[in-house]
Amino acid sequence: MGKKRIIKKSGRGLDQGRKERALSKAIKRRLDRGVLHVEATFNNTKAVLTDEKGNAIVSSSAGALGFSGARKSTPYAAAKVGELLGEKASAIGLKEARVIIRGIGPGRESTLRGFAGKGIQIKGIKDATPVPHNGPRPPKPRRV
Repeated sequence: MGKKRIIKKSGRGLDQGRKERALSKAIKRRLDRGVLHVEATFNNTKAVLTDEKGNAIVSSSAGALGFSGARKSTPYAAAKVGELLGEKASAIGLKEARVIIRGIGPGRESTLRGFAGKGIQIKGIKDATPVPHNGPRPPKPRRV
């Protein structure tokens, strides 16, 4: 018969090794104010922490933390993204941040709650979700 092989599927939840690797990268800059950009789509949640000028300092996403498939788009994965960025931000010395949110995915609020839970003061929240004014050009009428 042979040995039974057990195959572990990755993407079951938060990959602890990936989280530790993301936190281990030392950031040289010190920062007291910043801007958190959150992009919440139906498939993933991405977050980038920038300085006041818009230069990216740290970033993370649900996929980068080891979530895969349908788990990437959950509020739990988005909260873990926010918590990771909050830990990185407090390591930099960030005290206050403005938040810009784009998209209508399920991770909009969860990312923000996870980030704010690490002791960083939120100065303002702006919704910058792109909204089409007139949409794309309609198709030509069908010729028969």
